[in-house]
Amino acid sequence: MLKKFKHFFILYLKQFQEKNQKKIERNKKKEIQIIVQQWIRRLHITFGWTHGLGKIVVDYVMFYFLSFHVMKKIYLLLLPACTIFMLDQFCSSSKLINTLTGHTNWVHSIDYLAFDDQQIICSASQDNTVRVWDIDNNKQIEFNRYSKCVACVKFSSYHYHNRQHVICSSSDDKVIRFWNFKSNIQLQTFNGHTNCVGEIKFSSFNGGRYLCSGSYDKTIRLWDVETSRSLHVFNGHEAG
Repeated sequence: MLKKFKHFFILYLKQFQEKNQKKIERNKKKEIQIIVQQWIRRLHITFGWTHGLGKIVVDYVMFYFLSFHVMKKIYLLLLPACTIFMLDQFCSSSKLINTLTGHTNWVHSIDYLAFDDQQIICSASQDNTVRVWDIDNNKQIEFNRYSKCVACVKFSSYHYHNRQHVICSSSDDKVIRFWNFKSNIQLQTFNGHTNCVGEIKFSSFNGGRYLCSGSYDKTIRLWDVETSRSLHVFNGHEAG
């Protein structure tokens, strides 16, 4: 069967040939449809600009930044370099609050979390490391068990809702990893991609239980973090 989702997906789901598996497949299909529909609904709310404006931003803005309004009004500025800058506002009169140094190659990804009255940043770099920064105490933890460039890192929304200190990273080594950033212990890995995993994103519903990953193998994969299951592979892209 074929199900259309406006603007985003045409989702094909294979049906099992065996009769005793048809019910399982229908339940699985319904679960995936619900997950994707929720994600699309949240994206329509989150994205406040049109496709045309988004293209202008991507084509002409030569830096990336994230803004947070949690404990302080802080802007994190990520240039194509090895340093993360913290600004009090994003304009010509910005005041530099802090500079986080330590990476020895380009920083590809940053994320922010306020946890137990602490402000924490995680970063992924071309130097094959992930770093977790305690902003208030200027301390950092280095995760250096990667053999290749780390493309993306996020604080795990699912573990955060369960009061656990966990980050999730994706790398050129094709693997998605979960780490306890307090104990520096690797918790679980997701395997399945056949090329660099360039981006990961937790669902903004169901307590961050679902993870979406995009890879240079031209596929998008949907994962259940709670069960460590791969739910579905989205094919159709012609390039990574």
